Amino acid sequence: MKLIVGLGNPGREYRETRHNVGFMVVEEIARRYALSWSQAPSQVPDAFIAKRYGTEPLMLAKPLTYMNLSGDAVAGLSRYYDVSPGDVLIVVDEVALPFGKLRARARGSAGGHNGLKSVIERLGTTEFPRLRLGVGRGDGRRDLADHVLSIFERSERAELEAFIIRAADAAEMFVAEDILKVMNTYNPDAAGPELD
Repeated sequence: MKLIVGLGNPGREYRETRHNVGFMVVEEIARRYALSWSQAPSQVPDAFIAKRYGTEPLMLAKPLTYMNLSGDAVAGLSRYYDVSPGDVLIVVDEVALPFGKLRARARGSAGGHNGLKSVIERLGTTEFPRLRLGVGRGDGRRDLADHVLSIFERSERAELEAFIIRAADAAEMFVAEDILKVMNTYNPDAAGPELD
């Protein structure tokens, strides 16, 4: 089974923010397969999950622990469903990438992202794939937390749906193929595999 976890914050006030693009991607995948969201088992920290069975079993997840504690839900789901770190794809916002750009990695550091930092701490490894979604840095004078918790600009909203669809396509490629295929197809340079 592959596990795709979109990182974000629960609550209506965060729904349309940059920090929640991970949620948007797993919601798009669930929509494609008409999957229903349900509460994770009680043994797992708070999360919504959706499952697809068949030849390529897939679980989607949205941790409800808030971004900085995302690793609790990821580690809990991984243990409960016996999913190895290499089969877990974390979908997350990335301020170091321009809006609309994707970057897949097979492993690596948190890169300053508190959600990824939590996942690394709770899984006890950096050896898990991640799909970073560019949300831009915005005005450098603006506090970074304010930026990621802001909604997209009007000019960006016109392209947001296509961006989320493309990211969902990349996540589905991870399920059908592997992270290297995603990297070689979707990374901006696509010149060869990046491993860190």
